Parts: sequence; structure tokens; C-alpha cells
Amino acid sequence: MTHSLKTVTHAQNIRYDKAAEALYIIDQSLLPNEEREIRLQTAEEMVEAIRALRVRGAPAIGICAAYCLYVLARSIDTPDPAAFQSRLQAYSAQLNASRPTAVNLSWALGEMEQTAAAHLADPRPVLLEALYQRAVDIHQDDIAKCQAISEYGLSLLKEGDGVLTHCNAGPLATSRYGTAQGPFLLAAERGIHLHVYADETRPLLQGARLTSYELHRAGVDVTLICDNMASMVMKNGWVQACFVGCDRVAANGDTANKIGTSGVAILAKHYGIPVYVLGPTSTIDLSCSDGDHIPIELRDPEEIKTLWYEKPMALPGVKCYNPSFDVTDHHLIAGIVTEKGICRPPYTESLAALFR
Repeated sequence: MTHSLKTVTHAQNIRYDKAAEALYIIDQSLLPNEEREIRLQTAEEMVEAIRALRVRGAPAIGICAAYCLYVLARSIDTPDPAAFQSRLQAYSAQLNASRPTAVNLSWALGEMEQTAAAHLADPRPVLLEALYQRAVDIHQDDIAKCQAISEYGLSLLKEGDGVLTHCNAGPLATSRYGTAQGPFLLAAERGIHLHVYADETRPLLQGARLTSYELHRAGVDVTLICDNMASMVMKNGWVQACFVGCDRVAANGDTANKIGTSGVAILAKHYGIPVYVLGPTSTIDLSCSDGDHIPIELRDPEEIKTLWYEKPMALPGVKCYNPSFDVTDHHLIAGIVTEKGICRPPYTESLAALFR
């Protein structure tokens, strides 16, 4: 593995310094022009970091939230176990409300709450150490899951394939390798040439700012395109598969991912190109029957009108609709790639089988 490739695959987007008891994240809102770590110390800073997409990507949000709850647990100053639990649950609810769509956030916080409940009767140092170890386990587990997902994803590709991806599901959004981008980085490690087309992903440009940033630095052959160019590269025969990540997968296979993903899937269906969703089992929500029950986050309209421009690109009175995610219908998805294997339709059966 080259140094530049390892720098990307092993990026420490979330770092806990145990000696200093300090949590750091790479502020992704500054990329690609500046790579800077920021420290998260208070609940307000943590919620703002998640809402402002300083940390983003469903698995990364879950990992970060686990460490955040540990940091906040250390700040709770009460000898009463019931009062400690109540305060911790309040912090957890505050973090969980920061972004509603990605299920990894609530999953990770639930794991931390369960760990605290199991150790409430223990001395405080023992309880805190258990919380820290659970956060580390969640982090390490995601590393292993991403490596397995990358292997399964790469098995769907061959030398010379063109692959289109939307948004960012690489190491910055997860841990090592990533989910939807993991196969591209694994292919680079093994000398397999792929040509990746990265949608810029309006309005926050995660494809331009983050995906092309990671893949270019890793030596992957990547071409950045505007979102409305996806049909052209598909029609030209340059794309043999579409790989996308996921923020929540419903029991029937309906998948919430970054806004624009469903449009990519509809185009791919027209051109006979398979669409694969890649994500860990922690992103699968069997309690959610279908995509109609996935909450969709609505963001500030100014992200569309002013965020990347010196001057506004629309008049102040112009209304904007700015959902952060959309739902891709399960019948448009050729396979859902997890760390346990590749699920195929009918998803109500194959996804449920993962948890038996």
C-alpha cells in the first residue's frame, strides 16, 4: 500500500486521546481546502458538529456519538446512580435529536445507554471505563465491517469497470476504507483499475469536496461530474454499476441516502445498470417497515441559495425545498451489501435473515 493510499484509508476522522481524555474530529465542513481537527467538549458543541456536518456519514455519526456520550458521562457530577442515569439519558436524547434520518446515531447511543445501565451499581471509575470500552468497540467494529463490505463490494466489479457513486461513503464518513467507496480503495491496493464517476452531490457538494478529495489522493481514477450529468455518462456506456451508501434501510429494502440517490437509481434502471447499496447491518432498521416511515431531515434553504457563492443565486423571497435525503425504492436496488454478505430481493426475507 502506498503512503498516500494509506493516508486516506486510515484517516483519523474521529480520534479519542485517552491520555488527555479529549475527543477530536476532522472538521469536514472545511475540506478539501483545509484539514483541521477540532475538539468536542460540551453537548452544545457536539450537537452543532453533527448538525453542521463537521462530522457526517451515518457510521461516523454513530461512532462520534458514542465517544460524545462517554465525554459527557465524565462530566456528570453526582454520586446518585439514578440521577446519573437520568442525566446521561438527557444527553443521549439531545444528541439523538441532532439528525433524524441516520439510524446509526440512535443505535450507538442505545448501546451506550445499555452499557451504563448494566454498570450503574459499579463504582464510577468502573462504569466510565465500561462506557469508554463500548465506544472503542463500536469504532473497531465499524472498521471490521467496512473492510468486509469492501471485499463483498469488490466481488461485484472487474478490471476496467466504470462505477458511479453519489455523495460520500468513504473513510471520512465511516472508519477504514468506507462502505460505497471501500471497494474502490481496496481495488487500488490490489492493482485493479476502476474508473469512478463521482456526482458532485448538491447542495452541500460532498461528492466534490470529499469523495473526489479522498479518491484522488488515494490514486484512484476519478472523474467529478455535476449531478445532472449522470444520465450522459450512463448513456455513453461508461458506467457498469452504481455504488451508493445508506443512512437507513427499511425492512423491505427501501433505502434513505443523500438527496439525489433515487434519481440516480431511476436513471440506472432505464439504462440497465445495477445499483448496489453498501452499508453495515447497524444501518438496517427492521422496525421500519418501508421508506414511507423513514423521517427525512429538512435543512436550511440558504444552503441552496448562498452557501457556496459570493453573491446569492436567487432572490431573497424565492422559496426553497431542501431535504437532505431521499428514499430509493427497493425494486430499483440490485443488491444490499453488508459485512455479512450481499442481500438480494426479496429484501423482506434476505435482510431479516441477517439478524437470525
